[in-house]
Amino acid sequence: MGKDASKDRAKDREDDVLELIHAVMHQYRARQFRVLKDGPHDITHMDGKVLGFFHRNPGATQSDLAQHSGRDKAQLARLIKGLRERGLLTAEADAQDRRQVRLHLSEQGAAMQQEIKRASRHLAVNAVEGLSQQEQAQLQALLSKVKQNLDCDE
Repeated sequence: MGKDASKDRAKDREDDVLELIHAVMHQYRARQFRVLKDGPHDITHMDGKVLGFFHRNPGATQSDLAQHSGRDKAQLARLIKGLRERGLLTAEADAQDRRQVRLHLSEQGAAMQQEIKRASRHLAVNAVEGLSQQEQAQLQALLSKVKQNLDCDE
């Protein structure tokens, strides 16, 4: 077998690795979506992501969320409006800049976020079932390297 065939196999392997990463994330998100959809609350995957963001970043703004998520501001405005109307998010004017609105999880939103977190945790445990602690650490290290490679500017 020549050099060209070996290079082609290496390229195929690189593509296969990224395809597998994509397939795993697609399947994971599909299962997450199904858990949310089939759960007792009328919540979408994106609703869950927004609640998670404000759980991790209390007092952040809609602009902060847009910058973090890369989503369209109009789409996020509709999402936030819906979450506020359902009593899951609260809003308050910024003390220094009254034009800025700071968003927080309401008590109900925090409770829902905890339910989502528990369901996600269960799914994560299920996903790595059968992998030893060492294998999980190795997988995490390898995926971190892939992420670092993608984070670098070419």
